[in-house]
Amino acid sequence: MGNWQLVVAVAAGAAVGLGVFLVIRELVPATPALGPALRRLHQPPGARVVTPADRQLDWLSGLARWLRPPHQQLALLDRTPEQYALSLLLSALIGLAAPSLLSVALATLGVRLPVAVPVLGSLGLALVCALLAHRAVLAKADAARDEFRAAVCTYLDLVALQLSAAHGPVQSLERAAEVCDGWVFDRIRESLRIAQLQMHSPWDELRELADRIGILELGDVGAIMRSSGSDGAQVHETLRSRADSLRDQIRTDNLARAEGVTSRLDIPGALLVFVLLGFATYPFIARL
Repeated sequence: MGNWQLVVAVAAGAAVGLGVFLVIRELVPATPALGPALRRLHQPPGARVVTPADRQLDWLSGLARWLRPPHQQLALLDRTPEQYALSLLLSALIGLAAPSLLSVALATLGVRLPVAVPVLGSLGLALVCALLAHRAVLAKADAARDEFRAAVCTYLDLVALQLSAAHGPVQSLERAAEVCDGWVFDRIRESLRIAQLQMHSPWDELRELADRIGILELGDVGAIMRSSGSDGAQVHETLRSRADSLRDQIRTDNLARAEGVTSRLDIPGALLVFVLLGFATYPFIARL
């Protein structure tokens, strides 16, 4: 009995000592890791900064490669393929568990279902939930693309104004990005900051960002400013004309989208006419 009490006392003392050690280690300031910081500052053009949250999802890399995620849409939403795979996996798990939980609830009420019903229902609902999660990512990317294109119009005008004020091409890009707020200008400022830290030309960095997220209009800004920076051309009129043409293109796309929605509304309207016609003719048909 004495030996048992001794073992318990030693184990309890070791547990308390381990807890005190962990608390002290968390309170003591850690030595900053200079290697990862330097690698983030001198990463290749177009490379994405890997955060600790991204490293926690490395186990999903194989699943992400198998799913073939939409890379441009994810880059536009600032998401990784691992996060995309995790969202699809969680959606599928929810769809997989819902019919099973429903069958268990019905079983508690005395309603017995065949085993095939919850199994097939779970598989089908899991597939549907995964597809809905994929479609939600694409829909958010389309909305973000429209917002990004509208912001690029403003950015073109602002860069043209900065050039008209006798600022240099690099300074014009940076000053124009500092004027407005929003996630679009945050992405542009981040690219310009990376170009400054890595001593790259800002128009090449904007071109890299445009190719990565699939916004060709932002690449036009880089192409126009490249001619201003290398050849010294006066491009403020070119920027304004490109902004006007982009606004016309956005307006045309919005009108086409509105016409498509209006044409789809004709189908329920026609069905409603047939329903009303059926109600109107039913008494006459019933008397025959």
